[in-house]
Amino acid sequence: MVMAAADADAKRKRRKRKRSKAVPALTKKGLPNVQAKAAIVIDVNSGEELYAKKADAVRKIASTGKIFVAMVVRNHNIDLTALTKMKKIDLRYAKGGARSRLRLHHKFRNLDLLRAMLISSDNRACTALGRAIGLSPKQLVREMNKLAKSMGLKKTKFTNPSGLRGNVSTARELAKSLHKAMLDPLLAKIMGTREVSVRSIHKKRPRSITYRNTNVSLRTSRHRVTGGKTGFTRAAGHCLIITAELRGRELAMVFLGTKGKLTRFADFNRVARWMLRRRNKTPRM
Repeated sequence: MVMAAADADAKRKRRKRKRSKAVPALTKKGLPNVQAKAAIVIDVNSGEELYAKKADAVRKIASTGKIFVAMVVRNHNIDLTALTKMKKIDLRYAKGGARSRLRLHHKFRNLDLLRAMLISSDNRACTALGRAIGLSPKQLVREMNKLAKSMGLKKTKFTNPSGLRGNVSTARELAKSLHKAMLDPLLAKIMGTREVSVRSIHKKRPRSITYRNTNVSLRTSRHRVTGGKTGFTRAAGHCLIITAELRGRELAMVFLGTKGKLTRFADFNRVARWMLRRRNKTPRM
């Protein structure tokens, strides 16, 4: 009984310490207390910059760069109904990332591969989508860089289709890129999907797979989130690019390099709350 009481007391103390470390919503200057290493908030219609924190610093971007894979294959008029078979090269390029549910030798509709890549960030889908439009992984990377250059993105560079290694950009350039991706109705619909089920084609063991969006804010926030993409590697930290409608304004937000998995979503909530009561100022850090 004594030991049980001591354990309960210790748990209460740990919870109390945890609550005491809660991040304040605002800084002493009245700005959103963003924990990300770099961030930006932009009104995509007017181009007005509403908040910026090291927005031009070049950083690793992890899987947020997958929106470029999506834009490239869409620019190549990918056949969404055609089937693409998962091959060993897809496993090789996805090695070191999160567990994939796209099994070797199974076939998937290209539309479902886009869903797997953008909703659940499945790394094997990237090279498979490139192959669906006749591009090797290296050719796909070249096309991603070509697209970035055509968009005037001087600091965005790709070396890997999935973002597991090497890809870099800035918060500002990612906000511009996300806005462009969201102008494609199909990509916007996919990135705004909370959950979807897809089915593989296989002679012996076809599989049904349910993908849940890794963008927690899309699923749980009380604010109107319209789309976005998450990313994580040890080098990049936890990243989030996200679009939302607040006060009738269409906003693109980018949060790069948070330490905690949920901190990027908390950053979004802090900015959203601040936006709902802000004055017309453009703070910088």
